[in-house]
Formats: sequence, C-alpha cells, structure tokens
Amino acid sequence: MAASDTPKSTVGPETPIELIRSVYATLDERVGAFRTRVGHPLTLAEKILANHLDRADADVERGVSYVDFRPDRVAMQDATAQMAWLQFMTAKLPRVQVPTTTHCDHLIQARVDGKRDLLAALDANDEVYDFLESVCAKYGAGFWKPGSGIIHQVVLENYAFPGGMMIGTDSHTPNAGGLGMVAIGVGGADAVDVMTGFPWNVRWPKLIGVHLTGELAGWTAPKDVILKVAEILTVKGGTGAIVEYFGPGANSLSATGKATICNMGAEIGATTSLFGYDEAMARYLKATGREATADAAGAVAHHLRADDEVLADPEQYFDQVIHIDLSELRPHINGPHTPDLAREVSALGDEAREAEWPIEISAALIGSCTNSSYEDITRAASIARQAAASGLKVKTKLMITPGSEQVRATIERDGLLADFEALGAVVLANACGPCIGQWDRSDEREPGIPNVIVTSYNRNFPKRNDGDAATLAFVTSPETVMALALAGTLDFDPLTEPLVNENGEEVMLDVPQGVELPARGFDEGDSGFIAPPADGSGIEVKVSPDSDRLQLLDAFPAWDGKDFENLPILVKAQGKFTTDHISMAGPWLKYRGHLENISGNLYLGAVSAFNDGIVGQGKNQLTGEMMSFPDIAEAYHKAEQRWVAIGDENMGEGSSREHAAMEPRFRGGVLVLARSFARIHETNLKKQGIVPLTFADPADYDKIGENDRIGTRGLAELAPNEPVTVTVTRPDGETWTFEGNHTFSPEQIAWFKAGSALAVIRRQVERGEID
Repeated sequence: MAASDTPKSTVGPETPIELIRSVYATLDERVGAFRTRVGHPLTLAEKILANHLDRADADVERGVSYVDFRPDRVAMQDATAQMAWLQFMTAKLPRVQVPTTTHCDHLIQARVDGKRDLLAALDANDEVYDFLESVCAKYGAGFWKPGSGIIHQVVLENYAFPGGMMIGTDSHTPNAGGLGMVAIGVGGADAVDVMTGFPWNVRWPKLIGVHLTGELAGWTAPKDVILKVAEILTVKGGTGAIVEYFGPGANSLSATGKATICNMGAEIGATTSLFGYDEAMARYLKATGREATADAAGAVAHHLRADDEVLADPEQYFDQVIHIDLSELRPHINGPHTPDLAREVSALGDEAREAEWPIEISAALIGSCTNSSYEDITRAASIARQAAASGLKVKTKLMITPGSEQVRATIERDGLLADFEALGAVVLANACGPCIGQWDRSDEREPGIPNVIVTSYNRNFPKRNDGDAATLAFVTSPETVMALALAGTLDFDPLTEPLVNENGEEVMLDVPQGVELPARGFDEGDSGFIAPPADGSGIEVKVSPDSDRLQLLDAFPAWDGKDFENLPILVKAQGKFTTDHISMAGPWLKYRGHLENISGNLYLGAVSAFNDGIVGQGKNQLTGEMMSFPDIAEAYHKAEQRWVAIGDENMGEGSSREHAAMEPRFRGGVLVLARSFARIHETNLKKQGIVPLTFADPADYDKIGENDRIGTRGLAELAPNEPVTVTVTRPDGETWTFEGNHTFSPEQIAWFKAGSALAVIRRQVERGEID
C-alpha cells in the first residue's frame, strides 16, 4: 500500500485522491441546493445521496420515489463477479465506465489450514480465477488475487472514503459505512448498469437514526451494538431504510468497530448503514496510508456529518429513532437460525436448556468480513494470551480467519497469531470460508446430529456455515467466542464466572484488551493486487464451451405482451425463504459462472407449504410425480412451461446473490408472489424480467393450493402504484382473484418488457447511444 495519496490510476490499490476531491468539490453547491429544495436540515445520508444524484431535481419522497444515482465505484467478489462479468461482456463495451475491482475471497474452502487451503483453491478454481483476471484486464478493472483478503476488509483498507458512494455485489458491502460511505449491496445486474455508465436506480430510502450515548466498557464490543439493534428491528425492520448512527457514543468507537456495526445492517434488511466522519476515521485513514484523504475529508467535515439541528432533535428528521446507551449495553449472543434472536450472554445457558439445544460447543470461529480487523484480533488474542499463561486450554475446535493479507501479516509480525496457535487454534486463509458455507467438516463429525457452533460472523441460517441443518449457529463478538471456546459450553458468562485450569485452579478471565491500530503500522504482506493494462483490447477472455464452471449467456426473451395464464406452482414455501433456501452456497459456489449447472440447486432448501413441510421437493404438475424442485424446474423448462413461485414473509432475505433470480428466470419462472420481499432480491427479480408481486391481503397466501393454476390480468397496463389482478383457478375449475402489489418504476417496467435490464442497455449500445 502506498505511503501517501500520490496520484494513481482509478483502479489502483487505493481510491485516487483526485476522485475523492472531485466528490468533495460539489458538496457545497449540491448539498446546499438540496437543503433549500426540501426545506429542512439534512442527515448525513441525505447529504451523500444528494451529492450523487443523477438529476438534482429528482423527486425524493422517502420510501416512494425511485431515483437515479451515480456511484463512485463498484466492487465485486469472485462468486458474484462471474455472472456480473458474463453479463457485462454481452453489452459489447470496451471498458468499464467507473472504477471497478474484483476480489477473490469466496471460493476458498476451509479444510486444513490457510496455506494448504489456498493452494487447493488455486488448483480447483484455476479456470475461474484465470477468467476473472483476464476479464478484469480486458475491461479495465482491478483484480485482487486469492488470499489477498475478504472483499469488505480490503475495501475498507483501500477504497472506502467518507462521503463517497459505492455499490458492491455482496450484501455486506455496507461495511464501508464504518468510514462514512454510503455503500450498498446489490445484485450483479445493478453493478453492470453502473459499470456500463448507466445510473443506478433505487427507491429513495427511509431514514432510521440510532442515537448512541455513553461508551463501551469491559466485555462489551461494537458487535453487541448491532446485535441489540437486530433484536429491536428484526430481520426486516430496516428494509428500505438507511440506518445512520450518531451521538457522543458513536464518536467513541473505532473505525473498524463502526464497520462491524454497518456490516451487519444487512441482517436487518437495511439499504445501508453509516457513521459520520470523526477522528477515529481520520486515524484509520492515516494508518492505512491515506493521509491526503484524511486531510481532504477534514476540510469538508461539516458536510460529512448530520446538520446540527438533526443531531439536536433527531426525532424530527428521522422516520424512526433508536436510543442506545453504550455504558448500559452488555455482551449479547444471537441465534440460532436467525440473527435477530437475541439475549445477553449470561442468559443463554438457561435458554438453551429450556429449548433443549446442545450445551457443548463443537466449534468456535473468529473472523469473517464482520470481525477480523486488527482491533478485533487483539481483543481476542489478549484472552488467548492470558489463557495460555494461566494453564487454560480450549475445549473445542478453534479457527481464526484474518480479514485481509494486510491484517494477517501484521498480526503475525506482532505475535498475535502465535497467541492463538499456542492454544491449538487453526489459522484459515484470508477468505470467507465457514462464514458462507465453505467449510468441510467431513472429518470432524457426522452430519445430521444436533451441535452448536459460536462465531463472530454475521449470518446463521440453517446450513449456512457447514451445510448441515442440525448445526445451531450463534453469533457474538470475537472476545466472547474466545471465552466460550475456553469454556466449551454455552452455559458460561465470562463477566462473572471463573474457569478451572489444568491444575484445578479457578481463573477469572481478564477484561479483553484491544489495540485500535498497530503501533508499528500495518504490514501489507503480499497484497495480491493486479492493476489492468492501459489498453486491454488485445486480451482474449477464454470461456471453454465444454466448461462446467463457466457458461456464456444468452439473452432472456422479451415479454410477449400477453397476460400470464395457467401457470403451475413450482414451489410454495412456508417460513424463511432466504437466498440460501433459493440458491444454496457452499459446494454450489463452484457453479456461480455456469447458469445451467447452478440451476441444479434451485429451491433445494425451500420448506414446502404442502406435503407436510417436505424440504426441497414438490409435485410436478405435468406428470403428477414427486420430484426435487430443481428437477421440476428443468422439466418445465424443457416443456416450455412457464411457472410461478410463492414465498412467505421477507422472501430473499440474506445474500445479494442474483442467481436466486437468474435461476428461476432461466428455468421459465415469470411470476413470484410473496407476503413481502427483501430489497435486493426483489430488485434482482425485476432486473431479470420476472414480475414480483406481494399479496395485498397477506391471508390470500394461505388460500392457494398445490394444484391451483395462476394467471394475471392487465399486465399490458402495468403502471407504478397500480396493483395487478391475479387469478387462481382450482382443479374443479372454480376461479377467484386477488390484488398483487408491486414496486415497479417506469424504468423497471421497461426492464420487464425488454426481457431484462441488461436487454435495455444492450439495445442502447447497439444504437450507438453508449460507447
């Protein structure tokens, strides 16, 4: 990493200071004009949004208006980047139109240890890595090699800057809010829009304020803030909103602590989360070699926080305000199966016994994009160091994931890795690993047996970490994970209870001691960054027609102008219907660049509302056979039979993966009904030409039977804010109707009619409107 912000290309290993200064140069005019137009003081989120509007006169009614923005950059991880790049290639443009990077962090499976797992990944995924490196070189994007780190940690270290706006093809992109950036997770098609020079279209968000007072103390960590917020708002309470943290308590948190809180905003459905610029951010920018960025931000600091009137009377300017006193907050642990099931650590033992969960912990995991900063590692390492000195041993398997090569090299230099290794911990690769299902436990335990893991990760849906629905995953802070690993049981409160060492002596764990930033500076290690050549036109991007990992895309057909009729129900899911249920990760990540092959996982995790809640199976309405959902989808596809899928509340919760929309579209899905949608998934469906509707009366969900057929009336008149009439025909011929609501904007209706959003772009390229 550079020692200062000397001029760089826009795809270098840090955001160039020229770009940042250009963003700051328009703040006075645009923010001032916006404040005058709306007639009230502004939150930080509103200032950043106003500064990135494509049109200054756009309507900005919260939760209603669709608005176009001009993000400053795009970031993609390797699993989602494959499909995004394949889509970009069909646009026939010579180069990306905004700074773009691809980060290889998702395809490395945790098996043995970091070094051997990385070598295995390089061998197993060489075709995909070669494709991504070559496509980045051809089209002018930066490429971060496998082992360089988890995308969100690398972005925080290099690209995030206060007051900026970026989109990323991963739901935890809001991690960059820890540096005061509006950073939003999107599907690949959204990223392709921006990469091709189009504005990014999204609904103007509502605003939720979180007022923090006091200071964290003792065992309480930044992770506990977002675990508490998740308890308050639930997994869908932030949907359609930006969560903005402010107050004196916010200023007491480190930049990486802020990033942890923003990262897990994805778990409450928030569009993004962010903090105002402060001294902690300035310290982090300087520590990561971006002194010029800190200086530039300092010069416009009054624009990089909410207006004084907002801070003084937040209830008047936010749609909802939550107040949290950090001094009163105690360590929390959330789970299992959902990140909003919260309680204090001290209460978990009794709750586990009452629920008949296993008490013994089978594995403890520290790291992930949420909690793998230098400060996180130092706090957990301080406990490990005391444990080794006091004769304590871990009672379960302990795994550590550094967030980036820079963090790994620094904590190795400073002796922190040795503190964990002294207790027998396994250090994994600088990658996502078990957090996203890339964890091979085949040699450890037999699947299907209930067991408990504790992690400092963000997401804990069934099968999320190891593909085993019997694994109960609990999410907490790194220091609490470390303490529970030493106890080996959920029934332990490190604040009040001692452990017994190998000599039978009681040992009270000391309060964790964290170091915000390394005193000797960061060691960048082998950064793994590859800049593209100035001219990549001569580079060939090779995709073998025989590959089972990569497949060039054909355009989805345009809408035929007719209503849908006689659609069979492929799946009606009950309960959680997350992106993990729709398109599983884990071993399926290998097919993220091959639409046909990855469609073999379509709806495999769905719990059917029919047939006694069977998982992953349903009735083929053409043959009457019981089959797996992907097999039914394939059969319908071959028969040219279009179909409908039905979801419950918050359908598509979780990841940004657009495969959860592309797979049903590829297999002939044209309509998706749900009680409600998660933001990213709903957008992804619309991007791919599918019509997502919500039941105007949620009770109508219950009335639809397995053998019913679905149709629509009036699609030709599809218009914003006008419901669509849905028809249901029962096997005996009886028909009834209900109203389906939608969130289509005029631009999004054009996506549907063209067959996809990318089809609209392709037409404009062909007409010479984009070059």
